[in-house]
Amino acid sequence: MYDAKDLRSTLKTSSETAGKPPVVDYADAELIEFHTVPPQESGPGYKTWYGRGQNFVLSYTEAEPGTVLSRDDQPDEYMAFFPERKTVVDIESANGSASDVSYSLAIIPPGASKITVKEGGQVIRLFSSVAPDLCEKSYNAESYRKPHPNIPPFEPWPNPPEGFKLRLYPMDAELAPGRFGRLYRSTNLMINLFPVVDVERDQNRLSPHSHDDFEQCSLTLLGDYRHYLRWPWTPNKAIWRKDQELDCSSPSMTVIPSRVIHTSIPLPKPPCHLIDIFSPPRVDFSEKEGWVLNADEYPMP
Repeated sequence: MYDAKDLRSTLKTSSETAGKPPVVDYADAELIEFHTVPPQESGPGYKTWYGRGQNFVLSYTEAEPGTVLSRDDQPDEYMAFFPERKTVVDIESANGSASDVSYSLAIIPPGASKITVKEGGQVIRLFSSVAPDLCEKSYNAESYRKPHPNIPPFEPWPNPPEGFKLRLYPMDAELAPGRFGRLYRSTNLMINLFPVVDVERDQNRLSPHSHDDFEQCSLTLLGDYRHYLRWPWTPNKAIWRKDQELDCSSPSMTVIPSRVIHTSIPLPKPPCHLIDIFSPPRVDFSEKEGWVLNADEYPMP
Protein backbone atom coordinates (compact mmCIF):
# COMPACT_ATOMS: atom_id res chain seq x y z
CA MET A 1 0.00 0.00 0.00
CA TYR A 2 2.93 2.32 -0.59
CA ASP A 3 2.56 5.30 -2.89
CA ALA A 4 4.14 4.48 -6.26
CA LYS A 5 6.82 7.12 -5.68
CA ASP A 6 7.73 5.74 -2.24
CA LEU A 7 11.08 3.90 -2.43
CA ARG A 8 9.67 1.17 -0.17
CA SER A 9 7.26 0.19 -2.94
CA THR A 10 10.22 -1.74 -4.43
CA LEU A 11 10.54 -3.98 -1.35
CA LYS A 12 9.20 -7.51 -1.24
CA THR A 13 5.63 -7.20 -0.01
CA SER A 14 3.94 -9.33 2.60
CA SER A 15 1.90 -11.01 -0.14
CA GLU A 16 5.18 -12.39 -1.54
CA THR A 17 6.15 -13.93 1.79
CA ALA A 18 5.39 -17.62 1.46
CA GLY A 19 4.33 -19.73 4.41
CA LYS A 20 3.98 -17.00 7.02
CA PRO A 21 2.13 -18.32 10.07
CA PRO A 22 -1.47 -17.18 10.57
CA VAL A 23 -2.28 -14.53 13.15
CA VAL A 24 -3.63 -16.11 16.33
CA ASP A 25 -3.25 -13.02 18.52
CA TYR A 26 -2.19 -9.38 18.37
CA ALA A 27 -0.18 -7.10 20.66
CA ASP A 28 -0.95 -3.57 21.77
CA ALA A 29 1.12 -0.63 20.60
CA GLU A 30 3.52 0.71 23.24
CA LEU A 31 3.79 4.47 23.78
CA ILE A 32 6.11 6.12 26.32
CA GLU A 33 6.09 9.91 26.42
CA PHE A 34 9.18 10.49 28.50
CA HIS A 35 8.25 13.80 30.06
CA THR A 36 4.91 12.44 31.35
CA VAL A 37 6.45 9.64 33.45
CA PRO A 38 9.25 9.62 36.04
CA PRO A 39 12.75 8.81 34.79
CA GLN A 40 14.02 5.35 35.66
CA GLU A 41 17.43 6.78 36.58
CA SER A 42 18.48 10.26 37.67
CA GLY A 43 21.41 11.99 39.29
CA PRO A 44 23.17 15.33 39.38
CA GLY A 45 22.69 16.78 35.91
CA TYR A 46 20.93 13.92 34.14
CA LYS A 47 17.66 12.00 33.75
CA THR A 48 17.30 8.69 31.91
CA TRP A 49 14.18 6.89 30.73
CA TYR A 50 14.11 3.27 29.52
CA GLY A 51 11.56 1.60 27.28
CA ARG A 52 11.66 -1.70 25.46
CA GLY A 53 10.34 -3.79 22.62
CA GLN A 54 10.63 -7.53 22.39
CA ASN A 55 14.21 -7.53 21.09
CA PHE A 56 15.60 -4.15 22.17
CA VAL A 57 15.82 -1.55 24.93
CA LEU A 58 15.91 2.19 24.24
CA SER A 59 17.56 4.53 26.73
CA TYR A 60 16.80 8.26 26.43
CA THR A 61 18.95 10.62 28.51
CA GLU A 62 18.92 14.39 28.99
CA ALA A 63 22.43 15.13 30.21
CA GLU A 64 24.40 18.13 31.43
CA PRO A 65 28.21 18.37 31.17
CA GLY A 66 29.98 15.90 33.42
CA THR A 67 27.38 13.13 33.11
CA VAL A 68 28.92 9.67 32.73
CA LEU A 69 26.88 6.83 31.20
CA SER A 70 28.65 3.51 31.62
CA ARG A 71 28.21 -0.20 31.07
CA ASP A 72 30.54 -2.44 33.05
CA ASP A 73 29.92 -5.81 31.42
CA GLN A 74 27.72 -5.33 28.35
CA PRO A 75 27.15 -8.78 26.74
CA ASP A 76 26.87 -7.51 23.13
CA GLU A 77 27.47 -4.35 21.13
CA TYR A 78 25.10 -1.40 21.35
CA MET A 79 24.41 1.88 19.57
CA ALA A 80 24.55 5.43 20.90
CA PHE A 81 23.77 8.64 19.06
CA PHE A 82 23.62 12.35 19.78
CA PRO A 83 20.91 14.08 17.73
CA GLU A 84 21.63 17.65 18.83
CA ARG A 85 24.62 19.32 17.20
CA LYS A 86 25.49 21.05 20.46
CA THR A 87 26.17 17.76 22.27
CA VAL A 88 29.81 16.67 22.60
CA VAL A 89 30.96 13.45 24.29
CA ASP A 90 34.03 11.31 24.83
CA ILE A 91 33.63 7.54 24.38
CA GLU A 92 35.82 4.86 25.95
CA SER A 93 35.29 1.19 25.17
CA ALA A 94 36.92 -2.22 25.48
CA ASN A 95 38.24 -1.78 21.94
CA GLY A 96 38.63 1.83 20.92
CA SER A 97 38.10 5.35 22.23
CA ALA A 98 37.18 8.70 20.68
CA SER A 99 37.19 12.30 21.90
CA ASP A 100 34.92 15.21 21.05
CA VAL A 101 32.27 13.11 19.33
CA SER A 102 29.22 15.06 18.15
CA TYR A 103 26.23 14.52 15.85
CA SER A 104 27.30 10.92 15.27
CA LEU A 105 26.13 7.35 15.60
CA ALA A 106 28.47 5.15 17.63
CA ILE A 107 28.44 1.36 17.63
CA ILE A 108 30.12 0.37 20.88
CA PRO A 109 31.67 -3.09 21.37
CA PRO A 110 30.78 -5.58 24.12
CA GLY A 111 32.40 -5.30 27.53
CA ALA A 112 33.08 -2.20 29.56
CA SER A 113 32.36 1.22 28.05
CA LYS A 114 31.80 4.79 29.14
CA ILE A 115 30.26 7.89 27.56
CA THR A 116 31.34 11.15 29.21
CA VAL A 117 29.24 14.20 28.31
CA LYS A 118 31.30 17.35 27.74
CA GLU A 119 28.57 19.53 26.23
CA GLY A 120 25.07 18.54 27.23
CA GLY A 121 21.98 17.45 25.34
CA GLN A 122 20.13 14.30 24.34
CA VAL A 123 21.97 10.97 24.44
CA ILE A 124 20.13 7.94 23.06
CA ARG A 125 21.45 4.42 23.57
CA LEU A 126 20.02 1.31 21.91
CA PHE A 127 20.59 -2.17 23.30
CA SER A 128 19.42 -5.63 22.41
CA SER A 129 17.21 -7.36 24.99
CA VAL A 130 19.94 -9.85 25.96
CA ALA A 131 20.87 -7.46 28.82
CA PRO A 132 18.33 -8.43 31.52
CA ASP A 133 19.11 -5.50 33.83
CA LEU A 134 18.08 -3.02 31.13
CA CYS A 135 14.93 -4.96 30.31
CA GLU A 136 13.90 -4.78 33.96
CA LYS A 137 14.56 -1.03 34.15
CA SER A 138 12.21 -0.35 31.27
CA TYR A 139 9.03 1.57 32.03
CA ASN A 140 6.99 -1.01 30.11
CA ALA A 141 8.84 -4.11 31.33
CA GLU A 142 5.61 -5.70 32.53
CA SER A 143 4.21 -5.71 28.99
CA TYR A 144 6.94 -8.11 27.88
CA ARG A 145 6.77 -10.68 30.67
CA LYS A 146 5.50 -12.94 27.92
CA PRO A 147 6.81 -12.62 24.35
CA HIS A 148 4.55 -10.66 22.05
CA PRO A 149 2.89 -12.65 19.25
CA ASN A 150 4.08 -12.99 15.63
CA ILE A 151 7.77 -12.35 16.42
CA PRO A 152 10.30 -15.22 16.18
CA PRO A 153 13.02 -15.71 18.81
CA PHE A 154 15.82 -13.15 18.59
CA GLU A 155 18.89 -14.20 16.63
CA PRO A 156 21.81 -11.80 16.11
CA TRP A 157 23.38 -11.39 12.69
CA PRO A 158 26.98 -12.51 11.95
CA ASN A 159 29.86 -10.83 13.75
CA PRO A 160 31.74 -8.15 11.81
CA PRO A 161 34.73 -9.72 9.98
CA GLU A 162 37.11 -7.15 11.46
CA GLY A 163 35.81 -7.84 14.96
CA PHE A 164 33.99 -5.77 17.52
CA LYS A 165 35.37 -2.26 17.94
CA LEU A 166 34.19 1.30 18.39
CA ARG A 167 32.73 2.52 15.11
CA LEU A 168 31.56 6.07 14.36
CA TYR A 169 29.26 7.22 11.56
CA PRO A 170 27.92 10.69 10.67
CA MET A 171 24.27 11.42 11.37
CA ASP A 172 24.21 13.81 8.42
CA ALA A 173 25.51 11.48 5.70
CA GLU A 174 24.41 12.82 2.33
CA LEU A 175 20.94 11.76 1.26
CA ALA A 176 21.02 10.10 -2.16
CA PRO A 177 18.32 9.54 -4.80
CA GLY A 178 17.03 5.98 -4.69
CA ARG A 179 18.08 5.41 -1.07
CA PHE A 180 15.58 5.40 1.82
CA GLY A 181 16.90 7.60 4.62
CA ARG A 182 20.22 6.97 6.39
CA LEU A 183 20.36 3.30 7.38
CA TYR A 184 23.02 1.70 9.58
CA ARG A 185 23.08 -1.77 11.08
CA SER A 186 24.99 -3.79 13.67
CA THR A 187 24.75 -7.43 14.67
CA ASN A 188 21.58 -6.78 16.64
CA LEU A 189 20.02 -3.45 15.57
CA MET A 190 19.14 -1.31 12.58
CA ILE A 191 18.48 2.43 12.68
CA ASN A 192 17.15 4.85 10.09
CA LEU A 193 18.37 8.38 10.85
CA PHE A 194 15.76 10.41 9.02
CA PRO A 195 16.45 14.12 8.64
CA VAL A 196 14.44 16.76 10.46
CA VAL A 197 11.14 17.43 8.64
CA ASP A 198 10.36 21.09 8.05
CA VAL A 199 7.27 20.73 5.83
CA GLU A 200 3.90 19.06 6.39
CA ARG A 201 3.42 15.65 4.79
CA ASP A 202 1.34 15.33 1.62
CA GLN A 203 -1.89 13.66 2.82
CA ASN A 204 -2.37 12.11 -0.63
CA ARG A 205 0.93 10.20 -0.43
CA LEU A 206 0.80 8.23 2.81
CA SER A 207 2.32 4.77 3.19
CA PRO A 208 0.14 2.32 5.14
CA HIS A 209 2.00 -0.98 5.52
CA SER A 210 2.74 -3.73 8.03
CA HIS A 211 5.63 -5.98 9.06
CA ASP A 212 5.14 -9.75 9.17
CA ASP A 213 7.52 -10.72 11.97
CA PHE A 214 9.12 -7.70 13.65
CA GLU A 215 8.23 -4.57 15.58
CA GLN A 216 9.05 -1.02 14.58
CA CYS A 217 10.14 1.53 17.16
CA SER A 218 9.59 5.15 16.18
CA LEU A 219 11.47 7.64 18.34
CA THR A 220 10.06 11.18 18.26
CA LEU A 221 12.68 13.80 19.12
CA LEU A 222 11.11 17.03 17.82
CA GLY A 223 7.53 18.10 17.33
CA ASP A 224 4.51 15.81 17.44
CA TYR A 225 3.51 12.82 15.31
CA ARG A 226 0.33 10.87 14.77
CA HIS A 227 0.52 7.13 14.11
CA TYR A 228 -2.49 5.54 12.39
CA LEU A 229 -2.84 1.87 13.37
CA ARG A 230 -5.12 -0.87 12.02
CA TRP A 231 -5.24 -4.46 13.25
CA PRO A 232 -6.47 -6.49 10.22
CA TRP A 233 -9.44 -8.77 10.66
CA THR A 234 -8.82 -12.48 11.06
CA PRO A 235 -11.21 -15.46 11.09
CA ASN A 236 -11.22 -15.20 14.90
CA LYS A 237 -13.41 -12.19 15.75
CA ALA A 238 -12.27 -12.40 19.38
CA ILE A 239 -8.94 -10.74 18.52
CA TRP A 240 -10.37 -7.96 16.34
CA ARG A 241 -9.46 -4.44 17.48
CA LYS A 242 -10.62 -0.95 16.64
CA ASP A 243 -8.45 1.35 14.56
CA GLN A 244 -6.27 3.65 16.63
CA GLU A 245 -4.87 7.15 16.15
CA LEU A 246 -1.91 7.54 18.47
CA ASP A 247 -0.67 11.10 19.05
CA CYS A 248 2.94 11.24 20.23
CA SER A 249 4.61 14.29 21.72
CA SER A 250 8.36 14.69 21.87
CA PRO A 251 10.39 13.16 23.32
CA SER A 252 8.68 9.78 23.12
CA MET A 253 8.97 6.27 21.75
CA THR A 254 6.27 4.19 20.08
CA VAL A 255 6.54 0.45 19.44
CA ILE A 256 4.31 -0.65 16.56
CA PRO A 257 3.46 -4.36 16.73
CA SER A 258 4.02 -6.83 13.92
CA ARG A 259 1.11 -7.44 11.48
CA VAL A 260 -0.41 -4.03 12.31
CA ILE A 261 -1.00 -1.71 9.34
CA HIS A 262 0.45 1.69 10.14
CA THR A 263 1.46 5.04 8.72
CA SER A 264 2.54 8.29 10.36
CA ILE A 265 2.30 12.02 9.81
CA PRO A 266 4.03 14.93 11.55
CA LEU A 267 1.48 17.20 13.17
CA PRO A 268 1.56 20.95 12.62
CA LYS A 269 3.78 22.70 12.99
CA PRO A 270 7.23 21.56 11.85
CA PRO A 271 10.06 21.06 12.56
CA CYS A 272 9.52 17.41 13.48
CA HIS A 273 12.08 14.64 13.86
CA LEU A 274 11.38 10.91 13.93
CA ILE A 275 13.87 8.02 13.86
CA ASP A 276 13.02 4.35 13.20
CA ILE A 277 14.66 1.43 15.04
CA PHE A 278 14.48 -2.31 14.37
CA SER A 279 15.93 -5.39 16.06
CA PRO A 280 17.43 -7.47 14.58
CA PRO A 281 18.29 -5.67 11.29
CA ARG A 282 15.73 -5.80 8.50
CA VAL A 283 16.42 -8.24 5.68
CA ASP A 284 14.34 -6.34 3.11
CA PHE A 285 16.19 -3.06 3.66
CA SER A 286 19.51 -4.91 3.71
CA GLU A 287 18.80 -6.56 0.36
CA LYS A 288 18.54 -3.15 -1.34
CA GLU A 289 21.88 -2.29 -2.89
CA GLY A 290 23.37 0.83 -1.34
CA TRP A 291 20.68 1.42 1.26
CA VAL A 292 22.66 0.34 4.37
CA LEU A 293 25.61 2.71 4.65
CA ASN A 294 27.86 0.37 6.67
CA ALA A 295 26.84 -2.90 4.98
CA ASP A 296 30.47 -3.68 4.12
CA GLU A 297 31.30 -3.94 7.85
CA TYR A 298 28.31 -6.08 8.89
CA PRO A 299 27.48 -9.11 6.71
CA MET A 300 24.01 -10.50 6.27
CA PRO A 301 23.19 -14.00 7.55
